Amino acid sequence: MKEKIIAVTVKLPNTKIDYNNRINELKNLIIANKGEVVSEVVSSRKFIDSSLYIGKGKAEEIKFLAEELEADTIVFNNDLSGSQLKNLSDLIDKKIIDRTSLILDIFANRTRSKESKLQVQLAQMEYMLPRLVGFRKNLSKASAGIGTRGLGEQKLELDRRKISKEINRIKKKLEKIESTRIINSKNRVDSKIPIVSLVGYTNAGKSTIGNELTNFYKKEQSEVFAKKNMLFMTLDTTTRKGVLPSGLEFLIADTVGFIEDIPTNLIEAFKSTLEEIKYSDCILNIIDSSSENIEEQIETTYEILNSLEILDIPIINVFNKTDIKKEMVYNKDILLDNNIYISAYNKNDIEILLHEIEKTLEYKYVNINMDLSYDRKNQNIVRELKDKGYNLFVDYGEYINIKAKVLKSEKELFLKYFKE
Repeated sequence: MKEKIIAVTVKLPNTKIDYNNRINELKNLIIANKGEVVSEVVSSRKFIDSSLYIGKGKAEEIKFLAEELEADTIVFNNDLSGSQLKNLSDLIDKKIIDRTSLILDIFANRTRSKESKLQVQLAQMEYMLPRLVGFRKNLSKASAGIGTRGLGEQKLELDRRKISKEINRIKKKLEKIESTRIINSKNRVDSKIPIVSLVGYTNAGKSTIGNELTNFYKKEQSEVFAKKNMLFMTLDTTTRKGVLPSGLEFLIADTVGFIEDIPTNLIEAFKSTLEEIKYSDCILNIIDSSSENIEEQIETTYEILNSLEILDIPIINVFNKTDIKKEMVYNKDILLDNNIYISAYNKNDIEILLHEIEKTLEYKYVNINMDLSYDRKNQNIVRELKDKGYNLFVDYGEYINIKAKVLKSEKELFLKYFKE
């Protein structure tokens, strides 16, 4: 049985927040967490109530509504302090969850790798630490469900000293895992295969595009990136191999989706994983062109990329889902150059995108074309270069014709084989 949820949004004056999008986003987050929204409460206030966030009168209305609808949980579309969590829980007598707890809960439910699980646990504990009084009330009202995933499984005592100790223990574990991941990332860079990372707002279609790019020039099709019309389907960075129009192989990395006002501690927890993007040769910023909040998507993504200090990597802004909505209204001045408009389900569009990726990657490579005589030395060199990971296209005609795309930094090293 799905958990019955009342979603609460407080509108404040003099903010740039698009509340219609924020309300819809909260509903989708609850659905992504397998909850059922039985009612949506929207309240306009001039200022935040320090004790109950929404004020006593509105809190009592929600209490009555929760009893009438037999709701299990009240989810607020903002962050609450520990005292606000406790006071609301005391008055309404239901489990109280805020927006950050909801997002952390989705992550706790979806992560698969050991590193991601530890990252989410760390983010949960760091968020919980200053709110212990509120979390104690929530865990006393429900042994499971939204807002308790990850925490309930650990059977963690809500003691400040023990939580601080556990935070330090997890950080040490993550440091060890990160050192191993850095080595693996360096190995991918050293493999001489270009890396293309998919980034963007959650549910923009990154995984669908990743599958299409991976399979386009392959005879056997497979779904290598999980896809579903739901927020935060991809949490663990996944890397697969694709083929460009020229035959050059490349790696496609699908990353965790972004969201407006994503919890700071969650960004910090996943920062080490997201920093793998810095090893990319090209970034595809996937944008949901059918969304009403295109500008927020773009701004959120670029803010995160800027915080990771990777805006110097070439970026292709991919406006996806043009099959759903043909016309887009947004401030084009906020975008960098290099935009492309596609539907992930249109094969012609995917081919155009692949050509654009190859064109963008040209800055790193130099083309080499040479004819070699048929002697044992040259044939051995060809085999050796293939074994070392170079992308060679060999034609055995009157001569051994070699065409190769080589990193500019390795051109002299490549040619050295034929000079010795």
